[in-house]
Parts: sequence; structure tokens; C-alpha cells
Amino acid sequence: MMIYSWKDYEKEAVAIRRLIARYQESEDKELLEVACGTGKHAQYLKSDFDVLATDVNAEMLEVARRNIGGVVFKQADMVSLNLGKDFDVIICLFSAIGYVRTYSNLKKTLANFASHLKEGGVVIVEPWFTRSAYETGWPHLSTCGDENIKIARACVSRARRSVSIMDMHYLIAEKDKDVKHIVDRHELGMFEPGKFLQFMAAAGLKAKFLKNGLMKGRGIYVGVKV
Repeated sequence: MMIYSWKDYEKEAVAIRRLIARYQESEDKELLEVACGTGKHAQYLKSDFDVLATDVNAEMLEVARRNIGGVVFKQADMVSLNLGKDFDVIICLFSAIGYVRTYSNLKKTLANFASHLKEGGVVIVEPWFTRSAYETGWPHLSTCGDENIKIARACVSRARRSVSIMDMHYLIAEKDKDVKHIVDRHELGMFEPGKFLQFMAAAGLKAKFLKNGLMKGRGIYVGVKV
């Protein structure tokens, strides 16, 4: 999406490869990307791995299939994931894990990841913010565009207990069209590292939390199936 044009997917793919090389104990190169969105990470990983990428959003997958070759895309929900196949690597990035919202769903999802891993396989999960790191009440604004379209996105950060709530207001101005206003609500669970690691261990993963992740303030979880 144009609104995320600032994000360097190629650089992040390099960091992911380094984590895989450091922690993977299995020998093959079958990679599952969960919540792949429009497939930007898969685009830079497909040269080194056989990639199956899943997302719950059919529209996102349509964009991914149209723009990226050499990757198999499949619609699936991470909370009920059941692909009938094991992988050497599973990645879930850009804080997509937050969309499971509750600890109950997080526990199910991490168990699903572990059940799809080969022995010695590695799972890498980039979390959303913790409750203590997430600040409420602050306004946020992003803009992007070219000569044919201008987009502004604004929200004020809110929270309900351990769920962050962001009503994203988009103003979209396209050439020769009326300005559109769209509101898109995002609710993401804010999970504490202790519980996250507890659920990973219960799923049979030797896990750790690394403070220095792909994006500032979020960190990253790495687990190896034992």
C-alpha cells in the first residue's frame, strides 16, 4: 500500500534471513509467511526459500498474486490454521499477530505455528506494542501520494484494557474524482513478553524475545521447535 511506502521490506528481509541462519536447526528451505498482506516480504525471500504465504484478507491476496510471482498464496486465518504441511521457517511480521486480539487466540495461534514446524524449524513473530509502551490519546498523521492521488491518514490512539483501538480516517483525493472519506478500525492485542514466551514454550518451542527487532519499540520473538 502507498501509505507504507516508507517501509523498507528488502532491508527487513535481510534481517529475517540473518535470524533464520542463526536459529534454524532443520535443513530444508520451506517457508510459511502468515498474514503476508500484499506479499512484500515474500517478494524478497522467495529467492532463498520455497514460500507459501497466507492471509485472511482475500483482497490483499489478490494484490499479492497480481504483483508477485514465484510464491504460492492461500487464504487462511492464523487462529484456525490447518495447512496439512510442515515448514522449516514460519514468519509473522509487521505486528500482524496483534490482530488475534486475545490471549486465548494468541495461545491457539502459537500452537498452530508450532504444529506446522518441522523439528528444528524456527518461527519468527514480530509483535505489536505492549500495554506499557503504547501511549493513548495522541494524534497521528501520515500522508503520501503522487501526481494522480493524495492520501492522508489520521487517528487518535485509544485502548480498551489490553486491546489498542485505532480508527484510521483516510482522505483520498484522486485526479478528476471527488474526495473520499473512509474509516477503517484496527484493534490489536497488546501482549506481555512473559505470557507470550509462556505460550511458545507450552507449544514446544525453545523461545526468546529479542529487544532489537525490525521496528523501533516492538522487538521480535524467535522460537525453535524441540
